[in-house]
Amino acid sequence: MYDLIIKQGKLINGAIIDIVINDGRIAAVGPLAATGLSAIRYIDLHGHYFVSAGWIDAHTHCYPQSPLYFDEPDLIGAASGVTTVVDAGSAGEDDIDHFYSVARRMKTHVYAFLNIARTGMRNQNELADLTQIDTSRLQDAVRRHAGFVIGLKARMSKSVVGENGLQPLIQAKALHSKLRQKTNRLPLMVHIGNPPPNLEEIADLLTQGDIITHCFNGKPNRILDGKGNLKPAIQRALSRGVVLDVGHGTESFSFTVAEQAIKFGAYPHMISSDIYQKNRVGGPVYSLANVMTKFLTLGVPPEQILNCVTANPADLLHLPRKGRLERGLDGDITIFELKNQRIELFDAEGQVRIGTQQFIPIAAIIAGTHIVVVERSTADELSL
Repeated sequence: MYDLIIKQGKLINGAIIDIVINDGRIAAVGPLAATGLSAIRYIDLHGHYFVSAGWIDAHTHCYPQSPLYFDEPDLIGAASGVTTVVDAGSAGEDDIDHFYSVARRMKTHVYAFLNIARTGMRNQNELADLTQIDTSRLQDAVRRHAGFVIGLKARMSKSVVGENGLQPLIQAKALHSKLRQKTNRLPLMVHIGNPPPNLEEIADLLTQGDIITHCFNGKPNRILDGKGNLKPAIQRALSRGVVLDVGHGTESFSFTVAEQAIKFGAYPHMISSDIYQKNRVGGPVYSLANVMTKFLTLGVPPEQILNCVTANPADLLHLPRKGRLERGLDGDITIFELKNQRIELFDAEGQVRIGTQQFIPIAAIIAGTHIVVVERSTADELSL
């Protein structure tokens, strides 16, 4: 007797599969995989609704006690069709113990990038004082919360670093190098905003596996030059294996920049929301699904978009049991529609695009046991 069988789910390529989950893991997957098997619970999608590995939002702000950017992990996670959320530096080592205790109570899987400033994002300028970077305490926090802390976060914009320029990033890279000598599974996520420091200086310090987040922002530190070409420093960084993360947020996504960058083949490796309560409720983010839908309007194929919220972040953030529908991996599933209907979409600059198709999450299934409904009417139809 298995815990859950999902029958006749549709993959994004149109194939119809069954998924069998037991003890939190995928026990079998494929066409007719559930034939002859019994389970405590069944969901029959009748070949009409899509399934994928559970969606991963690689850049959120979900530490509820953070004073500036905060939200509830289960609201931006499971209740929005997202099975895994990664907080991008809301907490430093001062608060990481408490954040860990909060995260463990959630249905949604929660991970964290540890802010290199010990205070985290209690203030907008956490790196204006270099004494906030305590290398020994950072290392201890990473060690203490191995498996929860999956990377480091440095916010490199004028409002954050003050007069310190590149120094916080230089210190972060030195620490990062030490930590990666012990484990190769610790990416560094770097926020780019208004200069100084300049993007070119930041990009030239980054190495394979480092992440540039807010990669399609429309600020002066954008990845395009004045003629609309991809900056040489970004081209060099991409050739070294530096990762592009969307990190939409309130002020950090431009349709124009994204369109132009994609023309040069600079597709995002990860599509993330940078969601927190204010931009979830008042926009322009609303949800990860809404951000994914914006890339449909940019002509990115649905399968590529799904990879940017499943397999790609699982690989790049070193979450080895997530991101794919394969036997032995975590039983995290997102059920969704790809619906043909008109939608008005806004970027962070107020630009509007009209979409004709959108991602609509129906339910998030976490470890095969927690089934969280997003779209009530469809869920009722499926007896969820």
